[in-house]
Amino acid sequence: MAHLLPLRVFLSSQTQETPSKPLKLSKRSNNHKTSISTAKKGLLSPSYKMHKLNLEVSPHRAVSAVRLMRIEFGGAFADLLNEKGKGSGDNEMGYVERTLGFRTRDLDDRDLRLVTDIVGGTIRWRRYLDHLIGSLCHDESMFRSMEPLLLQILRIGFYEIVKLNMPPYAVVDENVKLAKVALRPGAGNMVNGILRKLVLVKENNSLPLPKLEGDSRAQARALATLYSHPVWMVRRWTKYLGQEEAIQLMMWNNSDPSFSLRANAAKGITRDDLVMQLNSLKVPHEVSLQLDDFVRVKIGLQNVIRAGLLKEGLCSVQDESAGLAVSVVDPQPGEDIIDCCAAPGGKTLYMASRLRGKGKVHAIDINKGRLRFENS
Repeated sequence: MAHLLPLRVFLSSQTQETPSKPLKLSKRSNNHKTSISTAKKGLLSPSYKMHKLNLEVSPHRAVSAVRLMRIEFGGAFADLLNEKGKGSGDNEMGYVERTLGFRTRDLDDRDLRLVTDIVGGTIRWRRYLDHLIGSLCHDESMFRSMEPLLLQILRIGFYEIVKLNMPPYAVVDENVKLAKVALRPGAGNMVNGILRKLVLVKENNSLPLPKLEGDSRAQARALATLYSHPVWMVRRWTKYLGQEEAIQLMMWNNSDPSFSLRANAAKGITRDDLVMQLNSLKVPHEVSLQLDDFVRVKIGLQNVIRAGLLKEGLCSVQDESAGLAVSVVDPQPGEDIIDCCAAPGGKTLYMASRLRGKGKVHAIDINKGRLRFENS
């Protein structure tokens, strides 16, 4: 059979022995201009005291807040959440307990979907959300010095109200509870005040958004905020594509993604076999036009999970872009392949399946956390 050889020689010898650790806030995000205070009064510092108020906190919001913190400060990845609510080798609710000091009820299927929607959407729209949050704060310094967890809670609330169109007062109430339990009553009051401002301006169709006016640089900055893309990217796309096509591209880039399932050829499963399974589960799908092993699924992934198709190894969730990379490599039986960006392992396993039991794939990755996930 084809061998997977995870090469750890390039990493610390502690990669496998060191258990997964809770979030640390010693790192700063390099690609985000917001200045975030991590003074000793902040989360997880020695002087931080956990408040165990007897309030029932929404589990998907608690998990989303912690996951966003880990992504921004710990180098975690937004898509590493599987059907059991686990990510990076540890239970998500365990991260909530160790990071925030309390537990909520376990995540159900609806919670899992909401975590995926909220975390992915908040990341995609972060520049846009931060502009709104900053505009509705008393002054810019208040936003610039905001505690990291408080900022994540506000981002979640703003995304739920503006982009998901959830009932606004329920969103306000639940995020206020989260802030009070995870931080302190005063933080809940701040969340309450800012979210209520948002509800008011949204109802009046007066969201404080920039206008497309001024020179090309000013318009690029406005577009970057409106469509939540880096300014340099907006300027480049506008220059080469024109403003209208650049806007269309940004809108597409921010649209909800579909999932792709890859039939596991290593187990003798063909795409036709996978399509038959999806038909029996009444899961809407369409076959990939570029890759023979892939099927696209927009909705119904939870039905696939409950049916055990992933657990039994009949298929796996994998983006077509990763599949295209393997297609370019075109693995052939008997070859030795080095995957230098292996974690979390999807491309590696796909290449191994293409070897048809003959050959080797050497798996290497610079990120210890992601390599740990691959070997979990």
